[in-house]
Order: sequence, then structure tokens, then C-alpha cells
Amino acid sequence: MHALLLTIFIDTVGFGIILPLLPFFAEKFGASPLEVTLLATVYSFSQFIFAPVWGRFSDRMGRRPIILATLTGLFCGYVALTITNSLLMLFLARAFTGAMAANAGVIQAFIADVTNTSARAGAMAKVGAAHGLGFIVGPAIGGMLAGSDPVDPNLVLPFVIAASLSATALVIAYFQVHETISGDLRDHVVQQQRSLHRVFKEAIQIPQLALLLVLVTMTPFVFSGIETTFVLWSERLLGWGPWQNGQIYTFMGITAAATQWFLVGRLTSRFGEHRLICFGALMILIGVLILPQMNDATGLCIAFGFIVFGVSVNNPSLSSLVSKYAHPSERGSLLGISQSCSAMARITGPAWAGFVFGSFGPNWPFYSGAVVMLFMFIFGMWIKSTKN
Repeated sequence: MHALLLTIFIDTVGFGIILPLLPFFAEKFGASPLEVTLLATVYSFSQFIFAPVWGRFSDRMGRRPIILATLTGLFCGYVALTITNSLLMLFLARAFTGAMAANAGVIQAFIADVTNTSARAGAMAKVGAAHGLGFIVGPAIGGMLAGSDPVDPNLVLPFVIAASLSATALVIAYFQVHETISGDLRDHVVQQQRSLHRVFKEAIQIPQLALLLVLVTMTPFVFSGIETTFVLWSERLLGWGPWQNGQIYTFMGITAAATQWFLVGRLTSRFGEHRLICFGALMILIGVLILPQMNDATGLCIAFGFIVFGVSVNNPSLSSLVSKYAHPSERGSLLGISQSCSAMARITGPAWAGFVFGSFGPNWPFYSGAVVMLFMFIFGMWIKSTKN
């Protein structure tokens, strides 16, 4: 598991390097605010399509081959970004990397394979912490390499570094990440594996699981919209460039890593995943309401502290609860479906945020997110505790 966490960290550093730069890269090709948000949407659409596919393949072929295949694809996607010379090519490269990055369900299934139910949320949170640590290092590097000039940032070198880090993650995974599914279980899956449609159909017939799949969509809907439009918001209202935005993303990474590595496991043991879902929604609600009132880095860090803490306790709690409804032979499929629901939210979230940003004003992605979090808090109160 530690090798997998290291692989995730290194690859996320590469992802974090380019994330704050993509809006500037798109604007270099004449992209509008809506097209900038659609850049995130096409990435998530690919994840929506491929997340259950990779999960199903991992049940059938094993977790390790799928992890290696997707890491290889991510490396190729980052290389493609370095030679992008048009907005269309940028969209195609992001679509491909989105498909290759749709392995979160496989990674969650890997964690579920090697943990018991009581420790699962904490272990899944450490996966999130590895992502968070990557976001500590990545955006800072990306902002430093790109420079502070929002008009003419250096956008080639950061992409080259991201591709190099992805290649390093692939090498580590090849030698250190081992298979978690026995040959007997894979043989059973080959003989009796059900279709994704049937797995999904039976999942939504279980009221608690169906409600969990709805809740899975709510946090990424809000957070992805904020992530996508915040760079535009800070550029227009505060005059910020890649360097300043990189610092905010770094703070977000520190908060996410600390919360998920040190707190989620303990909080889950004490309060249970079902209570953390409500608490996380409440923290995000507070954060998105106060964020538009902030006009300096300190205030924004306070607002994002609430938001990121809420996201950090919500996501592993939901994934842990979903995994408890899955048979080991279909764990990858069900968690892949869950990640597909999350990806659908990351499709609609940035598109909605871009629409209200352009139509009603730059603060409206935050205000509309507050409404969604209020509903999540209410729906979360219906979730019951489960051990199996």
C-alpha cells in the first residue's frame, strides 16, 4: 500500500503542476470563460465513461495491470500537452488524460482488498492525503516555473516536468505495486461477472446505496465548479496570476493532506462515516458562503480551509460506505460506478459554474454551491451506519 501511495503522490505532483496553468493555456488560444470551464468538463466526461470500465477490467484482470496501463496513458497525455498548438488539440489531450486518470475506483478497490471495514475510511483517506501532498508541491512548482505574469506565463517547461514525474510514478508502480486479487477470484469473475448495467440496476434498488450514489455527486459538483472558476475569479477581482493562485492551491493541498492523513481515520472511528458526511457538507456550506466576501490571501485561506476540510472528510467516508455494499468479485465495478457518478458531477459542476459566472456574476458559483451543500446536509441525515 505504501508503494501505491508514493506512486499517487508523484503522479499528483505532475497533475498539480499543470492544473493552475490550464486556464491561462486555454486563454492563450482565445478560449472564453465558458470554454475554459468546458476544458475541465471534457476531462471529467472521459472519467465518467472510463471509470466503470477500468473498475470492471480490474475485477477481471487484476488491479495491478489496470493501474500500470492507466499510468502509461497519463504519461502519454502529458507529453501530448507539451506539443499542443491549438485549442482543439488541448481539448483532445485533456480528454485522453481524463480517460487515463479514471482509475480512482481501481485504487479504491485495491485499498478495500487489503483493509478491513473498520479501517477502510482511514486508508482511503490516506490515498486522498497522497493526492493532497501532491497538490502541496505541484502547484507551487507550476506557479514558480510559469512566473507571475498573467499575460505571458511560461507554459511549456511545467508540462515537461509533469510528464517526467508521471514516468517516474509508472516505474515505481511497475516494481513495487503488487496484485491484490487471487487467481481463483479472477477465475470466478471471468466465469460469472455480471454486466455493469446489471450491477448499477441492482445498486439503485437498494435505498441506502442509491442515496449514497446521489450524495457522491454533490461534493464534486460544487468543488469542481469552484476549482475551475476560482482562477478566473481571482484574476478578475484581485488581479492574480499563476504564482498567487499556485499558493492557494498549495494551501488547499496542505489542508487536505493533514485532514485526511491525521484526522479522518480517527474521526471515522469515533463518529462513523454517516455523521462525517453531514459534518463535511456543513463545513463546505460555510466556506462557500464566506469566500466571496474575502479580498486577500488570508481570508481566502480561511474560506478554503472550511471547504477543503469538508471535502476531505466527505469523499473517503462516502467511498468507504459504498465499498461495504460490494462483493469482492464486483468491488472494482461498483466503486467504478461510484466514481462515474462523481465524474458526471465534475462534468456538470464546471459547466454550471461557468454559466452562472458569465450570466449572473463571478460570485454565483459559490452561492449556488451553498444551496447544493444545504441539500447534501439534509440528505446525509438519512444515511445509516453500516459495518458490512
